[in-house]
Amino acid sequence: MGIKKLLLASAAIAVLASPATARDRSGWYVGLGAGVSIVEDYNPAGTINDIDLDNGYGVYGSVGYAFSRHWRVEGEIGYRENDAFLPGFAPASASLAELTFMGNIAYDLPITNSLAWTLLAGAGMDRATLERGVADARDTEFAWQLGTELTYQASDHWDLYLGYRYLNASDQHFSRDALGIGVPPQALDHDYNKHLISLGLRYGYKAPPAAPAPVAPAAPPPPPPIKQFIVFFGFNKYNLTAEAQAVVAEAASAAKSQGAASIMVVGHTDTVGGNAYNQKLSEKRAGAVKDELVRLGIDAGKISASGKGETELLVQTGDGVKEPQNRRATIDLK
Repeated sequence: MGIKKLLLASAAIAVLASPATARDRSGWYVGLGAGVSIVEDYNPAGTINDIDLDNGYGVYGSVGYAFSRHWRVEGEIGYRENDAFLPGFAPASASLAELTFMGNIAYDLPITNSLAWTLLAGAGMDRATLERGVADARDTEFAWQLGTELTYQASDHWDLYLGYRYLNASDQHFSRDALGIGVPPQALDHDYNKHLISLGLRYGYKAPPAAPAPVAPAAPPPPPPIKQFIVFFGFNKYNLTAEAQAVVAEAASAAKSQGAASIMVVGHTDTVGGNAYNQKLSEKRAGAVKDELVRLGIDAGKISASGKGETELLVQTGDGVKEPQNRRATIDLK
């Protein structure tokens, strides 16, 4: 009953632990474990005293394959040995040695990033040898085992675990030669309940995939090239101020860097003065800008200059209004 409670408690802990995330495990591995072997005492048929089996030792090795974070299968070879005292037998001292061959299925459930709880079930063969001074007796029977482990995942390739396994070999029969004359032949026939508490190591598994390299954010697209520049003039003036010259120089630089095929310069005026006068003033403003562009190295053949007078106002006003923003020339790069 105690074994069932232990296994049920292990299952409950594993279920409660399932939301966590441990290292992902996949690929081949090898394992090695060793610990204390415990075989329960019992009262054999035809005797009045219990067979006393001392605690002994057990070792086992395994080769397995992990399919995912949860499932593993493995083949296991184990050896256990326990001293025994057989009251009523002569000699009474003996030992029980067992060689096991098991196939196991393990289910790992994470507790934390480095801890996992394992439930294990296996089946196979148990070859037991009862060694006494007078003779040895051997028997090979079907065996099954249940187990649980608390695993510390030390790295991507190493596991360290504390485990418990319950092993049962069905009704083992030892020959009468090992019992002695006058002892019933069934005296040592029994379903032996065997326990193993062990520490173990596992090594192997595939290296986890490398984390994807961070993707550098895409560079922002370059700002669109400036295609238009505006030069402002004083009232009734067409000469270029220092500020106006700076704008023309910027336009010339942009035309060179962008490889402008043509440049269109258009002059404008405010609404002060007559139409004919303003038309000529706008043309003079366009011509002043063109001349400055040529001086700055722009091919004159690429530049067209014209005036619009007061017909295309930037700021709509009535007639005779001195509006600074209407006294301008635009430079458009094509």
